[in-house]
Amino acid sequence: MQPWAIGVFTSVDAGLGVHLDVAQELGIPTVQIHSPHAQTRNARSADAFLKRCAAAGITITCVFGGFEGESYADIATTARTVGLVPRETRAARLAEMTEISDFTKLLGCDTVGMHIGFVPVDRNGADYRDLVNCTRDLLDHAAGNGQKMHLETGQETADHLLEFIHDVARPNLFINFDPANMILYGTGNPIEALRKVGKYVRSVHCKDATWAAEGVRGREWGREVALGTGDVGMETYLRTLLEIGYTGPLTIEREIAHDRVQQKADIGVAVQLLTDLRRKILG
Repeated sequence: MQPWAIGVFTSVDAGLGVHLDVAQELGIPTVQIHSPHAQTRNARSADAFLKRCAAAGITITCVFGGFEGESYADIATTARTVGLVPRETRAARLAEMTEISDFTKLLGCDTVGMHIGFVPVDRNGADYRDLVNCTRDLLDHAAGNGQKMHLETGQETADHLLEFIHDVARPNLFINFDPANMILYGTGNPIEALRKVGKYVRSVHCKDATWAAEGVRGREWGREVALGTGDVGMETYLRTLLEIGYTGPLTIEREIAHDRVQQKADIGVAVQLLTDLRRKILG
């Protein structure tokens, strides 16, 4: 795989990703996928999806878990509902993520990813310690499948994410860096954050956003926008990826599944932008 191969976030039958035919039509060689619904996480579905990828010359680089009941309606709702953090669903979601890890193995992929949720701030609290133990259990299961896990950035600061990774203390825990999420959640300058967590970054999203008004950052969403039109600064972002030694796929994510036509158009523009920047930076 060439350095900075272009990728796109896709879905099988769940999630906000584009359908695989969009990646095929645009000639995109790598995909991250959102894990399908439970009833289709089986060998037959995996085999069918792999055949479609093989026919299109597409490589699966990561399988992301997601759960029923998650909502990104606003930041407060996200904190209550997303990932392994909500205590009332933690055990069930841990079990589901182990199933997603098993499905990922059927796809021949060595990486699972997820939003773990808003990690509790108090590192000495019972809730934090239970989340650490839960994450360890998941990582140990993934290790048994020969996999690493990537936590997607955005819901905590770079410093707190580093603290959590340190406390979990498992060698197969890494980061999927999404610069736009740092802006959307108001958790920090994405370029500064990338330099802080760089040694753990094993996959990235190429997504753009604009900041919420300064007085409400962290309480109200920023706004996701087409790649290259927001506040990330894509050339600076790619040059910083080079600085930290990252040469893996550049996975485009455009979360406007309600408008598939615009989503496809924006991804096409993003492919060209990243291709041009890759040529400019890498030669």
